[in-house]
Amino acid sequence: MNIYLLQASTVAQNPDNSFWYFPVGVQLIFAVLFVAAMMGVTHLLGPKRTTSDKLENFASGIKSHGDARQPMAIKYFLVAILFVLFDVEVIFFYPYAVNFKQLGWDGFFAVLMFVGFFLCGFLYIIKKGALKWED
Repeated sequence: MNIYLLQASTVAQNPDNSFWYFPVGVQLIFAVLFVAAMMGVTHLLGPKRTTSDKLENFASGIKSHGDARQPMAIKYFLVAILFVLFDVEVIFFYPYAVNFKQLGWDGFFAVLMFVGFFLCGFLYIIKKGALKWED
């Protein structure tokens, strides 16, 4: 009995054993089967009455008018992308601010170079007129 317990403990400590992924695989299979079964059951048992009112587009009770594929100014997307870009830059400052004493002068110069690259990019954006809103 003691030998079996020792063998079980050595198997449990071996992370390379692929047997430990078996429960994850079983759960994944059950999840996929459950989703497929629920979609199939609702499709088979659900009502199938289509009327012209049900097939009409609905947008919060407001009658739709015009084409939904109207061209939109690219400036909105450009500002959104620039916001994400500079927001990510600010996020990278947090680890530096927390560890600036341990990073020393090497860390300071690395952050200075990081800011310099983003400043060059920002100056390029301004030079190309990406932030001008005259249309």
